[in-house]
Amino acid sequence: MWKYNEDFSYVRHGIQFIIFSMIFVTAIGFGGDEFYGVFGEDNYVTIHLMMEILIIVVTMSISIQTWLISPYILSNRGLYVGALFLTISFIEMVHTLSYKGMPFFITDNTPYEATWFYMLGRLLLSMGSLLIFFTKEKEIKLIYRWFIYSLPFVIIIGCFCVLYAQTPILPPLMIEGEGPTVLKNTLQYTAVALQLVIIGLLFKNFKKAPKIIFLLLGSSIYLIMSDYLFTIYQDVYDIKNFIGHIFELGAYYFLFRAIYFSSIEKPFKQLIDTQEHLEKSREKMHYMAYHNEITNLPNERFLMETLKKDLYISKSQKAILAIGIERLSAIKASLGSTYADQMIGLIAQRLKNVLPEQYLLCMLREDYFVVYIDEVSNTHQLTQLSQQLQFVMEESFQIQHFSLNSQLNIGIALFPTDSYREEELIRFALYAMHEAQKTPTRIRFYESSISKETTERLLLENDLHDALANQELFLEYQPQLDLHTGQIKSVEALVRWQHPKKGWISPGVFIPIAEESGLIIPIGQWVLETACQQVKRWEAAGLPPIKVAVNLSLGQLFQQNLVEIIHNVLEKAQLEPKYLQLEITESMTINIDHMTTILHKLKALGVTIAVDDFGTGYSSLSYLKDFPIDCLKIDRSFVQKIQSNSTDKALVDMILSMAKHLQLKVVAEGIEEIEQLSYLVASQCDTVQGFLFSKPVSPRTLQENYQTLHNDAKYILDSIIASKV
Repeated sequence: MWKYNEDFSYVRHGIQFIIFSMIFVTAIGFGGDEFYGVFGEDNYVTIHLMMEILIIVVTMSISIQTWLISPYILSNRGLYVGALFLTISFIEMVHTLSYKGMPFFITDNTPYEATWFYMLGRLLLSMGSLLIFFTKEKEIKLIYRWFIYSLPFVIIIGCFCVLYAQTPILPPLMIEGEGPTVLKNTLQYTAVALQLVIIGLLFKNFKKAPKIIFLLLGSSIYLIMSDYLFTIYQDVYDIKNFIGHIFELGAYYFLFRAIYFSSIEKPFKQLIDTQEHLEKSREKMHYMAYHNEITNLPNERFLMETLKKDLYISKSQKAILAIGIERLSAIKASLGSTYADQMIGLIAQRLKNVLPEQYLLCMLREDYFVVYIDEVSNTHQLTQLSQQLQFVMEESFQIQHFSLNSQLNIGIALFPTDSYREEELIRFALYAMHEAQKTPTRIRFYESSISKETTERLLLENDLHDALANQELFLEYQPQLDLHTGQIKSVEALVRWQHPKKGWISPGVFIPIAEESGLIIPIGQWVLETACQQVKRWEAAGLPPIKVAVNLSLGQLFQQNLVEIIHNVLEKAQLEPKYLQLEITESMTINIDHMTTILHKLKALGVTIAVDDFGTGYSSLSYLKDFPIDCLKIDRSFVQKIQSNSTDKALVDMILSMAKHLQLKVVAEGIEEIEQLSYLVASQCDTVQGFLFSKPVSPRTLQENYQTLHNDAKYILDSIIASKV
């Protein structure tokens, strides 16, 4: 846009100059007789010679310029322009030498030859320009430029033969003392008409290249002014003749500027602009290479180079603070990267507002901030700073219609106390950061004892990324016994991990890692798909319909398309919705508004909804009347002490009574003893599951032993009934 405005500014000033020139020409046309012979008749030959030499220089410069650039720009139109102006240059030379008062081969002082040479050059310029304008531009071979540039020699030889014939072939164009003949004026006006056509074509294409078109328009207008003056002058001593040559020279200068601008100046400026653009791009790439895109903070590369330069300069104690953002992975998994990125940006701003300018704040990877402090007086200083950073996080972050909260886990590593190497110093600070979430203050200084545990956890997280793709995860199913019918009508799907090197990994170990890293989303969807497909396989194998219970993570519940995902899973597996039970935990019920909406949508699909580990959470029981709950699952921790702990017994009784009044089903988990089962049967519990009947088993084992499981369950229930009788 700036270049475009600059061109029009140039054009605006040029138009003002041309208008002034036109006024000047008009004045000369009406009052020029008073200046007849003003320079002295003896001086007009010299003046004319000087004017013509300048015209020859300009036209020859255009020709040479075009010739020199032709090996690099092999354009047919460019070569035609060069040949045209070489021809005009030759004609102007002959015109100059044959001018009245100049010695030449034929010492004839009549203006016959000189005027015809001028007129031929003038017509050739207009007609040649039009032909070139309508010629389609294309690339030609280099050898053709020699052929094209030889045409001017042929043309000038032809002109010589015609104009210097023993008997004049052409009529005179100028009569001494009378001025131009009718023929000359006719030819002159023909050139004017052609020039007007050229002006019309130029105006039509003005916006494509304003500056170049303006220069060509200026040339055409100046040529028309000179044509006008050459049709009204009397002889060579007339001031109109002199001014006409001035405008003719100006016209050629405009042409020279246009060609120079288009072939040299404009490409050069484009080259400069390209270089400036490349330099800016290079600077931008360098900035991007050393800064985080979301926060514009220095990144890990910047930090490492800074540490390599500054860490060893002085012997003062230095520190690295690694700052982790609590719940960021869950926010990213549930609400999406856009919300997480906005939150990171807001956190970065708050941290910058607290930290002194001499401290270096960096964004390490996607979820961690790092603060480098190059001079530490004592550890208390670092603890106070960490507390200040945590304090600014207490206010909620308002992101669109969400109010989000988070905490900071801060790990601190000291140099040279903890490490003498910059890579280890950062790693140790990260280790301490991971351990900080286990402490009440969420601030932890690095100790050598935490390296092993943290390293194993990080390695396990890395392996978990590949576990799903490598088919290391699998499902086991624990049967659930309906106490009213004595039949196995449902199972709970439980995910397991068989590590290729470390063997069986407990869900209590890898599930929290999956939740923190966001991997719980793809793992949860895989569990859902696999469990639904397995129910259909059992049905195909002849087993009666079985309902499968699948746990939903918090991240899944905040997926915007969760309802669509579950609908597609059911449709793909061709499973009726009533055979799928989705289990949530009490801790998920904190956001009442969101949960109410999503659970009602899920309920509309036809699936059932259960609250897992009921009684262990901290939320209000009011959600039981707001949520479309079908079932409560009593946590195993209550069931296992039902015989020995009166408090747990009272809690189980309360849950069973409450569920009965709310018309909810109850599933008791962790049944391992006959006495536990006997109490639940007497209390009219609906369903139980536990090792007393079956541990979690593979799909094949459940299919092959389905009848045996029924028989064993019937035997146990019958024995309980018999003992009561």
